[in-house]
Amino acid sequence: MSFDEKNSWVFLVTAVIGYATYLILLAAHGAESYVPLLLWTVGGAIVINIAASIVLGITNPKDADKRDQRDREVYAFGERIGGAFVVLGAVAALVLSLLEVPWFWIANAIYLAFVLSAVVGSIARLVAYRRGMPAW
Repeated sequence: MSFDEKNSWVFLVTAVIGYATYLILLAAHGAESYVPLLLWTVGGAIVINIAASIVLGITNPKDADKRDQRDREVYAFGERIGGAFVVLGAVAALVLSLLEVPWFWIANAIYLAFVLSAVVGSIARLVAYRRGMPAW
């Protein structure tokens, strides 16, 4: 398994666990305290991803900086697939703001879009590593 494939797994797991943690804490504490919960879970996921990437680099130093053409293509493929969800989330946030929906729903729509982007992009990369790039 390549370094980038391992990083894709870490990114996928962190995104899912981070968002699940946010939803559990949100259910326990209520919507009125969503801002610090959202900020802490997003920040925590970022820190965990960085730390995990560093650990992967330390445990496999010879593979950490090796990227071939396939790795670059797989990464770009995952970014294109995942990026579509960021665009959809931006459109959803725009529509919600035009409808003057409370900020809670706008913020959560954006957060969900980022999580879906991370999850779907990571899954697309992992599938591309296992089954090859799709022929368009």
